[in-house]
Amino acid sequence: MIRWLTLLPVLVMAALAALFGVYALKHDPHVDPHALVGKPMPDLTLARLQDGTPLRLRSALAQGPVVVNFFASWCGPCEEDHPALLSLQARGVRIIGIDYEDVAPRGSPGKALAFLARLGNPFAETLVDPDGRAGIDFGITGVPETYLVAPGGKILVKYTGPMSRDQADKLAALALTAR
Repeated sequence: MIRWLTLLPVLVMAALAALFGVYALKHDPHVDPHALVGKPMPDLTLARLQDGTPLRLRSALAQGPVVVNFFASWCGPCEEDHPALLSLQARGVRIIGIDYEDVAPRGSPGKALAFLARLGNPFAETLVDPDGRAGIDFGITGVPETYLVAPGGKILVKYTGPMSRDQADKLAALALTAR
């Protein structure tokens, strides 16, 4: 009897190792970067960067499709993305900017406003996500990330990283036909 009791911890550990091994074989640990494409946009209310008044993100869809872009003043690739956003704006595409985690020590709302003043403001509305919760709801993996949302709220396309001119052209064509 005592022999079995001494083997019990080893048997428990072996059973746990087998259980975790089977789980690991069936679990895909990779992030799906397009997980929300084809699904509804998260229903969020965020504060405006300029004055802090709340805006329900879905209300922006009443005027047609919208591009949602996550950016930050501390983000170098966001500067590379900016010409594509200005190009979309010039073509009549509505863009909502979400200032992602622009808080001290690396950023601030003032730095975000300076970023937009320096590079140009392509956004019809600029909202803030100081704690990153909206980013989590959208499933972003970093900034910049850009989504095209249809008037009904369905996410049609997602671009991770700075958009190329070709990607911006395709996004503009999709946005203008999704009306």
